[in-house]
Amino acid sequence: MPVEESEIEMVSRFRETYDALLREIHRVIIGQDAVIEELLIALFCRAHCLIVGVPGLAKTLLVRTLSQILDLHFNRIQFTPDLMPSDIIGTDVLEEDAETRVRSFKFIKGPVFTNLLLADEINRTPPKTQSALLEAMQEYRVTVGGVTYDLSLPFFVLATQNPIEQEGTYPLPEAQLDRFMFNIMIDYPSEAEEMNIVGRTTYEEPAVPSKIMDSSTILELQRLVRKIPVSPHVIMYATRLARATRPKASESPDFIKNWVSWGCGPRAAQYLILGAKAKALLGGRVNVSTRDARSVAPSVLRHRLITNFNADAEGVSVESIITRLLEEVPEPDEKDYPAKKMT
Repeated sequence: MPVEESEIEMVSRFRETYDALLREIHRVIIGQDAVIEELLIALFCRAHCLIVGVPGLAKTLLVRTLSQILDLHFNRIQFTPDLMPSDIIGTDVLEEDAETRVRSFKFIKGPVFTNLLLADEINRTPPKTQSALLEAMQEYRVTVGGVTYDLSLPFFVLATQNPIEQEGTYPLPEAQLDRFMFNIMIDYPSEAEEMNIVGRTTYEEPAVPSKIMDSSTILELQRLVRKIPVSPHVIMYATRLARATRPKASESPDFIKNWVSWGCGPRAAQYLILGAKAKALLGGRVNVSTRDARSVAPSVLRHRLITNFNADAEGVSVESIITRLLEEVPEPDEKDYPAKKMT
């Protein structure tokens, strides 16, 4: 579907809106531009993020600040080993009418009924409880007692993990990992940024960001992302990247066959294209390039590649495999370009 004239005007204003979002976020968060950009890309793609970083890097503060700026309803769940699925999605409670004495069940909504859900330390709860989020993340609804309840849109899950403390944790099942568009790695700040953080947080009062965007605007932008046209060669490149990660595929490189036990499914290519569309919009463009797809590839692929014993024995990381993959998978050339564009 082509982009209409009114939507072209929206694209032209999109960069200004993004700059305003960054200004408000940086009133609270210092640095982390790449992380913030990927969070917003996932939001505009109607997707979810897994954020991995050591304690103290402002993961929770970033999510809370984002909810304030976007004027969204925000809930936080602190995942613990004793958390139950009903603590997330809600439960039926038996109530008795004071006058008629008639008993009936009433559904009490859980914290998943929100716009922006922070699943803090999601790997600290058993898989049974982790899987309570699966239907909500994929279908934007939950089912309790045979009754289905729709979630309010937009619905955006940001889950955090601590990469160094593994005692008492439960790795996320592959099916749930695949529901996350991005696996975003938050690294330590630079020296200058850290000095700024220390100075600001030990002297000034915490800043209160202004609201920039409401839920209706977000839904409109999510629809706009889906309407941006993409050339067939970009789709071909994203598909090649995803297929090249599968060790049993004939087109996969030898290093994938040697180091990877399980590769990416079709959802990886879908997210590469959606991420590339949003990346282009953030730059004020409607032409999506393979460079846009490459820029989001590490966060799309890193949690979908499962390394084998050979990689572990040789000290080969997922990051190094992705870097080499991006170097070796060729972009389509002119002979591969179909004449007709796809959307």
